[in-house]
Amino acid sequence: MASTSGPAAGSSPDLSAQPTGLPDLHPSLTPLAFLVGTWRGEGVGGYEGLADFRYEQEVTFVTTGRPALGYASTTWWADEPRDGRSPGSPLATETGFWRLQDDAENPGRRFVEVMLAHPFGVAEIYVGALDGTKIELEHNVVIRTATARDVTRSVRLYGIVEGGDLAYAIDMEAGGKPLQPHLSARLRKVG
Repeated sequence: MASTSGPAAGSSPDLSAQPTGLPDLHPSLTPLAFLVGTWRGEGVGGYEGLADFRYEQEVTFVTTGRPALGYASTTWWADEPRDGRSPGSPLATETGFWRLQDDAENPGRRFVEVMLAHPFGVAEIYVGALDGTKIELEHNVVIRTATARDVTRSVRLYGIVEGGDLAYAIDMEAGGKPLQPHLSARLRKVG
């Protein structure tokens, strides 16, 4: 059972010492256990030269018994007229894996690696910092097919916010335009 006493002031909670209730979670992923499950909610998007838009989203993080979380995200248009029972037209999907690695240059620190694939011909690799339930993915490599959109870089920030929701923001550099806000959403855990 997790201790009821909190961490010392100014320190992050030691999530690795807390039971996860996830029997197939690889021990190296314990600090990422807060992500596991299905999250749903709404977001907003925009970009220079693109009209602002609203979208709905479902994100799932699954355990595999291996040292990586499986990840899938599906979005669909929120402002499209529909019957109220079915989602709007598909907008975007991405799938991939999230891992946690030891930082050889900073003993005791760990970093997050995220590998994502998009059906429009882009694959991305992110590396970033984990601080409690905040993940800042700063370093990004983008690989594009010859026919893919001209995305050159992006950064992502994920975290648990008030009420236990998962919030994120994505900034993107594309089409010769500078890095700028592109997507943000707040998702509630379901199930």
